[in-house]
Amino acid sequence: MSGNSLRQFVGQKYLSLETLRKNGTAVRTPLWFAKAGGVFYLYSLADAGKVKRIRNNPSVRIAPCDIRGKLRGEWVPARARILDGEEAARANAMLDEKYGVIKKIGNIFAKFRPRKRAFLAISPDASV
Repeated sequence: MSGNSLRQFVGQKYLSLETLRKNGTAVRTPLWFAKAGGVFYLYSLADAGKVKRIRNNPSVRIAPCDIRGKLRGEWVPARARILDGEEAARANAMLDEKYGVIKKIGNIFAKFRPRKRAFLAISPDASV
């Protein structure tokens, strides 16, 4: 994967995650992300459609975007996987660090309405 295609994410707050339904229809979702070692880490509710779609098909695309999903760069093919245990805890810590007080406030509110979260690792891959 070209370093240029990953540089477009530097300084961005959101990425658009494109997953595929079983019928092949693409679904795009803007999400917060943290990046470490060429891997992007995200979270969502565990029962969200994007998590179900990733279980069925881990081939995804990502691109930098704004909060409304308007693209700010080019699509990059990638593979997604659902994290658990220590990996999920590290992903959560990276997201807490990047988004600071805003994410921590969200974590507090989440305790009042406990719903399971899924943490995802997105690995860009030119062969996808």
